[in-house]
Amino acid sequence: MNRKIVLGISLAYVVWMGILAATQYVSGESWKAAVAISGVLCGAVPLVLDLFTKFRFHLPITISYFLFLIGSQYLGSIQGWYGLGWWDTLMHFVSGCILGFTAVALYERLVLRNAGREISAWFVFLCVLGFASLGGVLWEMYEFTADRLFGSTLQGSGNKDTMTDLIADMLGGLAIALWSGIRTKMKY
Repeated sequence: MNRKIVLGISLAYVVWMGILAATQYVSGESWKAAVAISGVLCGAVPLVLDLFTKFRFHLPITISYFLFLIGSQYLGSIQGWYGLGWWDTLMHFVSGCILGFTAVALYERLVLRNAGREISAWFVFLCVLGFASLGGVLWEMYEFTADRLFGSTLQGSGNKDTMTDLIADMLGGLAIALWSGIRTKMKY
């Protein structure tokens, strides 16, 4: 049942972003059309994972992912909420949380079930924090590259924007890393 829900949400988002890309392009909004095209690609990630791997994320993570895509792509870029100033920082904090939960899900699926007793809560904490922080670093590298190659302004005010984003990513990851470390300690 969850698989059908995930596929339905993913397909609906891909179609919505495809229609949005076409309408934005026709109305002369090429940047917004490009954002919507990236929405098609991001929305297809769960579809690709489902078709080509046996890896499935829990429904709450997948729904959080799509809510994040709506917040960042549609509301942030297409509707202009990034102009509010605080929206970008909020989206980075949320992405840090989602990446943290993704790290927990990967850990739970990739580590042998009986190995849990042998693994330190500090190790889990560091893995979750590191995974979330790495996601933020990779995103900032993407922004830097896009700004240099295409003349975009994804990094806003440069170093200040980049550091604020990285701190927000890390704080989101830190919240989930603390939760996962405490949970691991209590579990074993």
